[in-house]
Amino acid sequence: MKLLFLNGPNLNLLGNREPDVYGHLTLAQINHQIERLAAAYHVEVRFFQSNHEGTLIDVLQQTGLNQEADCIIFNPGALTHYSYALRDAIAALPIPVIEVHLSNLYQREEFRHRSVIAPVAAGQISGLGIGSYFAGFFAALHLLKHNIFRPGNEETDAL
Repeated sequence: MKLLFLNGPNLNLLGNREPDVYGHLTLAQINHQIERLAAAYHVEVRFFQSNHEGTLIDVLQQTGLNQEADCIIFNPGALTHYSYALRDAIAALPIPVIEVHLSNLYQREEFRHRSVIAPVAAGQISGLGIGSYFAGFFAALHLLKHNIFRPGNEETDAL
């Protein structure tokens, strides 16, 4: 099983950027902990971060359409709230995408309460700090084990 952890704008600043909101761990430290978890479950993981919307779209398309991963765990950062281009890229993929966020979007500024990604994601996890990534990991294992890909999927509805 192969998972891609994809991170959007400003997540390269973790550990320095608003640690009271996002925590003190750097993205490299988070990735290292995910690698350790994945090794325990014999899951292959890759990591990618970009501050550029088009690059994120390219990675989503390449990974999903070429089935270079079985699932993508994606923290789109601020693009969550307005990137219809990311939303459309995710909607076109034949593999599930799980949206994750370190902070609880609904405890933050009003403009952060809406995700344009959530309606096309297999699920959304937020507010658990690094635990959001771990929960995304286990959600991916669950989705893939049960072959559940999208909301509205007949298999999903039958569960």
